[in-house]
Amino acid sequence: MKGYNFTLSGASLTALGSGALWWPDESLLVVSDLHLGKSERIARRGGTTLPPYETRDTLTRLAADLALCNASTVICLGDSFDDIAASQALPEEERQWIFQLQAGRRWVWIEGNHDPGPIEFGGAHLAELPLPPLTFRHIAQTGGSGEISGHYHPKASLALRGRTITRPAFLIDTDRVIMPAYGTYTGGLRANAPVLSNLMRAEAIAVLTGPAPTAIPLQR
Repeated sequence: MKGYNFTLSGASLTALGSGALWWPDESLLVVSDLHLGKSERIARRGGTTLPPYETRDTLTRLAADLALCNASTVICLGDSFDDIAASQALPEEERQWIFQLQAGRRWVWIEGNHDPGPIEFGGAHLAELPLPPLTFRHIAQTGGSGEISGHYHPKASLALRGRTITRPAFLIDTDRVIMPAYGTYTGGLRANAPVLSNLMRAEAIAVLTGPAPTAIPLQR
């Protein structure tokens, strides 16, 4: 499958241009920070009214990734919904779409800081998932090894043909991967922000998402 291939703790992984992570030996697809229902949550709290299409767009891209890889296991790495009320307010069509994507697969919802409680969808609901040699959790822990996490929505920039391109990015070193946000309406944190620089080792790289995932040294 086209993407950036690398190994972490002996596991062969592929960072896809969509922002998903593919573990072929386990037929496992990982996505992080979907933030489904964000436009509803912002409007409910009196914020700017945004076009309510982000859930549909995010699910369209997820469906495309699943059609491409036919994963038997899906891990949603936390903050899958913008909050619990947003999960409950999804239109019925979008709720049914999620159920269709789950059908015939093991589906794991990792708890995030936006969605810490139970949600009304099938699958397992876990604080974290050890699946040796890897561990899946929402927020990176210092000293972790073989860790896949999300939460920070990293993004990185690349100078190309006289212009600067900024995209969501995977951060990768020999200990961990920090996933980009998969959701359509998610913002991002610069990859060289101190909280990320302090987590990542000196040899870390950023892999920009897009049609041709591109690896660059992590800027400090």
